[in-house]
Amino acid sequence: MITFATFQWTKKALALLLTVTISQSAIGWTAFAQAVSPDALTLPVAVEIALKTNPLVRATSSGREIADVKLIEARASRWPVIQVSQSVTAGNNPVYVFGSLLEQGRFTAQNFDLPSLNNPASLGNLRTSLNFRTPIFDQRQSRTRIAQAQLQQQQVDTASEQVQQQLRFEVLRSYYAVLLSNAKKEVAEEAIKMATADVKRSRDRVEAGVAVTSDLLSSEVQLAEFQQQKIQAEGEIITAIAALNTALGLPVNTPQSVSGALLEKNFDLAEQEELIQAALQHRPEYARAGLTLREREQQSFGAKGEMLPRVEVFTSVGVSARSLISGSTDYVVGANVSFNLFDAGRKARLSQARAAETIATLEQQHLADQIRFEVVRARQQFITARERLAVMQRVISQATEALRIVQDRYHEGLTTITEVLRAETALTQARTNVLAARYEHYVGYAALLLATGRLTDVQAFVS
Repeated sequence: MITFATFQWTKKALALLLTVTISQSAIGWTAFAQAVSPDALTLPVAVEIALKTNPLVRATSSGREIADVKLIEARASRWPVIQVSQSVTAGNNPVYVFGSLLEQGRFTAQNFDLPSLNNPASLGNLRTSLNFRTPIFDQRQSRTRIAQAQLQQQQVDTASEQVQQQLRFEVLRSYYAVLLSNAKKEVAEEAIKMATADVKRSRDRVEAGVAVTSDLLSSEVQLAEFQQQKIQAEGEIITAIAALNTALGLPVNTPQSVSGALLEKNFDLAEQEELIQAALQHRPEYARAGLTLREREQQSFGAKGEMLPRVEVFTSVGVSARSLISGSTDYVVGANVSFNLFDAGRKARLSQARAAETIATLEQQHLADQIRFEVVRARQQFITARERLAVMQRVISQATEALRIVQDRYHEGLTTITEVLRAETALTQARTNVLAARYEHYVGYAALLLATGRLTDVQAFVS
């Protein structure tokens, strides 16, 4: 049976899907062109590309299309059903022949002849009918389906917002991981230059007879260690770029050049209770849990509606004839009221709907507790990262001054090359630790914004 309502929403759904598919293809090519451009990639541009090309974003967009079509389908249940039927019958059943002659408008006085009534000749009947039926009151079922479809639309929107925030976090984390790896490579290169100068200086001193061979060997060992750190940093760069491309929705081997640096930056930090309240207000998954609860309430509403009567009106127009070119028309108009006096499954459906509503309520409460914990954890991790960064910044100043003092003493012959190498290693490690602490500071604040549902942009991280 093909109904007018089914035809309409199917046509709209196909048009909607075709339009979105074409637009997504155009967006994908534009974003890919931006990603592979020779200009250095900035954080806002990276986020913009990810929000256009990442498969998860496109998947949630398709989910919204499905929700839209479901709403169209739910609304179609309020529309009339128009049905066309064609039947061909033949036979000599007395009742069938009597009724068919009446339908065809060919009944005459001769047809009252008793032998003809009891043993009629075979008769064919071609019946064409147009039936129209529309609900007046459908036990609140269409109202329930429409409300549930609208809530599902909102659920998809909140899921899309959650995906976008999580994607911003992944892009930000991988973006600054690239900057961190680049900076660690630069530190290693500076350390290599310093160690290379130590090797040359030690070799000259050994050849001059004012130093022992062990000094040269120690310098060469430290040079090798710094070279190993550079190799490790280069590997981390490749991995970080692959992670960034994955977040962007691009092939992992897409060349990338990112701009920016891990500079010192201050972020505002609110009190714990204020952050928890913000999370319960802004977290998309908590909003979705509330929508799920409302959907379960609508399910209970619909189950209760089954106890009410169902009212509908109908009409039928038909033509009965021996052939397509002749016949007699007729019509029927009426209304129907039905009420289920006994439905064994109705009580079970209502109990199921109430249980689902209870489960949704408990799940929302559990999610609220989980969100509070995540906010507390994210806040403490950010505080730890901020305090660790402050310590590391003091350490790097101390390590720089210590190296200067040791080098002066070494030039005066008051200490050994071992002390110089140890001080250089300490300074290199301090520089690396500061970079790592800044990275954790940035990512920790992003994680706090994500935990409170407020990672809606990355302007707080742009210098």
